[in-house]
Amino acid sequence: MIQRNRVAIAVAAGLVAVLALVVWTSNTTVLRGTTVAQTELVDAGAQDGYEAPLAPATSEEAVPDEEDAAEDAPVEEAASAPEAQAAPAGPQITLVGKSVPRMGDVVQDGDGRTLYRFDKDTPDPAKSNCEGQCAVTWPPLLTNGDEPQLRGVDPELVSTVERADGSEQVTLDGWPLYTYAKDEAPGQWKGQGVGGTWFVVQPNGKRNVECLPPGVTAPAA
Repeated sequence: MIQRNRVAIAVAAGLVAVLALVVWTSNTTVLRGTTVAQTELVDAGAQDGYEAPLAPATSEEAVPDEEDAAEDAPVEEAASAPEAQAAPAGPQITLVGKSVPRMGDVVQDGDGRTLYRFDKDTPDPAKSNCEGQCAVTWPPLLTNGDEPQLRGVDPELVSTVERADGSEQVTLDGWPLYTYAKDEAPGQWKGQGVGGTWFVVQPNGKRNVECLPPGVTAPAA
């Protein structure tokens, strides 16, 4: 009797063990199936173009560096502008040889100012000896480098000489030419005979000895 009870208990224990094994196996299979299904779902989403959202950018990533932005910015080509032309040193010089009442043959500049020569200069070689305050009272006729415009003056007689300050003074038959600061209007010749050395110049470069002030004697030719 006792032996049969032991056999029955052993069989019952075996059945319980077998049943537990079956339950554990079933749960494992279900879990594996669920994992596989989830994995297949993620793979399918990726194949359909789904992408997981990126982590939000930090403040350093969101704000580009100013130097990098400047380098990456497109360079706009400046609109082509015409090249600026250098301003000339002064107006183009004009020499006008003409005959005027009382004085006779004279040379004027383009503004009608009477031109003079200075007996203390030399024509060959051409040299000006009027500097400093002298050049303030008797402004030299300077050129901007262009050929003077001539009317009634022989081009063969016109040239230039370099002054001590490097400027170029117009000459006529070798004589440097000047205006007179006290000639207040075109056509005046208040500088005629001043100091016995300043004279209105003629188109040939010679002195004009007309209308000399009292006390001034015309020098020898």
